Amino acid sequence: MGLHRITSDPKRYAWGSTTAIPEMLGVPADGSPQAELWLGAHPGSVTELVGQDRGLPSSLNEWIASDPDAALGGRSRMPFLLKLLAAARPLSLQVHPTPDRARAGFADEDSRGVPLDAPHRNYKDAWHKPEIIVALQDGFRALCGFRAVEESRELLTHLASLVDVPDRAVLEALVAQLVDEGLESTVRAVLERPMPGAVAALVRAAGTGAVGEGAGDDDGPARWSAERELILQLAEAYPGDPGIVVAALLNLVTLQEGEALFLPAGNIHAYLSGFGVEVMASSDNVLRGGLTPKHVDVPELLAVLDFEPLPIPFVEPIARTGGGVVYPVPVDDFLLARIGPGTATGLAGGEAAVIVVTAGTARVEQGTETMVLERGTAVFVSPGPDPFTVSTDGRVFVATG
Repeated sequence: MGLHRITSDPKRYAWGSTTAIPEMLGVPADGSPQAELWLGAHPGSVTELVGQDRGLPSSLNEWIASDPDAALGGRSRMPFLLKLLAAARPLSLQVHPTPDRARAGFADEDSRGVPLDAPHRNYKDAWHKPEIIVALQDGFRALCGFRAVEESRELLTHLASLVDVPDRAVLEALVAQLVDEGLESTVRAVLERPMPGAVAALVRAAGTGAVGEGAGDDDGPARWSAERELILQLAEAYPGDPGIVVAALLNLVTLQEGEALFLPAGNIHAYLSGFGVEVMASSDNVLRGGLTPKHVDVPELLAVLDFEPLPIPFVEPIARTGGGVVYPVPVDDFLLARIGPGTATGLAGGEAAVIVVTAGTARVEQGTETMVLERGTAVFVSPGPDPFTVSTDGRVFVATG
């Protein structure tokens, strides 16, 4: 029998929403932030097997550890992790390592005796962490990758025009460095040897007059209003943090429901606010560069960071033959499908899967087994010869790997 109900306790990080995850789960909010709900088998969270009476352990983690053949069809570890992510405040400015960097970093910290739970440890495991985020509601906001240098020059020049000397001189010097020496030199200067007055000048310029007023450009004076609002938001949450200057150089995007971003190794990003489904390679390796009270390791972040400007990394869903859509990603660790009202067949034959219902109800069938699921409930599908079918009157996400 391959269908197993699962659940876990939400992660109560300070940046989390107090309402989004409880509402999804259909439980009362307790007033505390609930940031992430992990569904998988990463050691950082226990995924419970709900109501099982098949002689299995109480958690998916234990089952995989004790009988990987039955749980995963012969694999030694579950390659992906699904999360519900609910952000009320900005997350840290961060990147994730390549597979080689993760293995080397993990081995190095192990050899130096750094405890796995040490707050200053960078590498919690030996795996990379590419990830996709899909918005569950309109208005999911994120920073992701460096925008074109010319566009950042225009933003900083606009901000410099809003203030007087000495703030104008500081911002003009930042513009000159960006244009003359490039992104990498500028970011290194900001994070390694913070430019005197740069954060304060940026924040004062962003707050000059009503947002959208002041000197304009060819696209009108309100062109940079979202970026100005973001700078002020970050300054309120993390006053004086040099990561605010780096954030001003990044693509700012707002996702509508169903839209997605893919964040590969080396892509600098920060989720700002909103509710989404996130799927990643099963890792907890995060290298932080600012906008956080947690451990920041600037040299390691800069060693991993991709400084190449990129367009916003949208993932366009494509229709799958059996129904629903998939979000294609350039990694083998996972694949994410979304099923709207209707039926999707031929799902995940021979692979482990996690199914979560985010709207309405769903019916999951595999062979002779059937489960009916309410909003906020999830199922683990252990590999077997039979693919499964999902029918829903709402919205279901299926992660496989």
